[in-house]
Amino acid sequence: MRLDRELACQEVVELVTAYLEDALSPEDRERFEEHLVFCDGCQNYLEQMRDTIAATGRVPVGALPAALEEQLLEAFRGWRSS
Repeated sequence: MRLDRELACQEVVELVTAYLEDALSPEDRERFEEHLVFCDGCQNYLEQMRDTIAATGRVPVGALPAALEEQLLEAFRGWRSS
């Protein structure tokens, strides 16, 4: 995706996975990183994503009790709907 303007926070959220997977073009990566310089909220969001990825990589499949898994899924659904 080529962007000819500064990124908005919503665009950073939409591109964060591509950024973490090193799948952005050099131009888009530069815009993404420029946005982070000035936006504490997006810096925090990126760190939360990195922390989440690191944490999920440490949890063995089936390690969560079913009730806890459902509780986490409900919290995620509530977060996404707000």
